[in-house]
Amino acid sequence: MRIFPLHKYSGFIFDLDGTLYRGENIIPKADITINTLRKLNKRLVFISNKTTGTCKEYSDFLNKYGMKISENEIINSTYVIKKYLTSNYSGKNFYSISEKIFIEEINKGGLKFSDNPEKIDIVIVTLDRTFNYIKLEIAAKALDNGAKFFAANIDNTCPVEKGEIIDAGSTISALEKRTGRKLEKHFGKPSKFMIEEIKKYLKLNSAECIIIGDRIETDIAMGNKFGIDTALVLSGVKNPISQFSEIKPTYRINSVFDLIKNVK
Repeated sequence: MRIFPLHKYSGFIFDLDGTLYRGENIIPKADITINTLRKLNKRLVFISNKTTGTCKEYSDFLNKYGMKISENEIINSTYVIKKYLTSNYSGKNFYSISEKIFIEEINKGGLKFSDNPEKIDIVIVTLDRTFNYIKLEIAAKALDNGAKFFAANIDNTCPVEKGEIIDAGSTISALEKRTGRKLEKHFGKPSKFMIEEIKKYLKLNSAECIIIGDRIETDIAMGNKFGIDTALVLSGVKNPISQFSEIKPTYRINSVFDLIKNVK
C-alpha cells in the first residue's frame, strides 16, 4: 500500500464494527490511531448501522480501550431514524423487528410500540438476534394492512468476533417476498439521512473528509454516492468483490493503523 496522504483530510468518518473493533475486542492499534488523529487536530465522527446499543454505550466501550471518544461524536442508525420519526410520525404506532433497546429508544422519540397488525402505522426492520417467525408474520400482516415499511439499516450481515451473523437485509428481503411490498426508506449507511447528520456534525466540505470502513455496500458506497473519498479496511467483513465491482474505494488498507503508521 502506498503511504496514506494524511495531510489531505481534515475530517475522518469512522465506521465502528469491523473497523475499530470486532466483537468485544478492538482492532490492534485502533486506540493509537484515534488518539494520534486527535493530537493532529483532525475532526472525527464515528458511525454505525448497529442498533443493539446506545451512542453512550458505544462511547463507554471505546473509552474502556483507551480511545477518547465522546457520546456526541457517535451517530448510529437508531439516532438517525429516531430523529426522523419524531419529526414526522410522533404519536404513531410502530412495530419493529429489533431488540428491546431499539424499541425503548423509538418510544422515547414519541412513538408507541404495538404488536397488533391492525393498529401498526410503521414497520421498522433492524438487527435482531431474537428474531423469529412470529415477529416476521406480525410485520408482514401490518404491511399487508398498509403500514409504512422502513429500516434502520440494510446490512445483510453483522461482523462478530468469530464471523458474521444475519442482519436486517435478510429480514427485509423475506418481508418483500412475503408481502410484495418494497422497502420505502432506510436510515443507516449509505442513506442521505445518515450523511446529512454527519455533515451537520463535521461542518466540513466533502473534499476535506474521508470515510473509513470495512463494508463495500454501505461504507464505500456512501462515499461514492456523496463524493467523499473512502478507505476500505480488511479487518472486518469479507467483501465479495465481484458482487460490488462497480463500487470502488479510494484506498485499500489492512487496518486503521495504516492511516497514521508513517507519522513521526
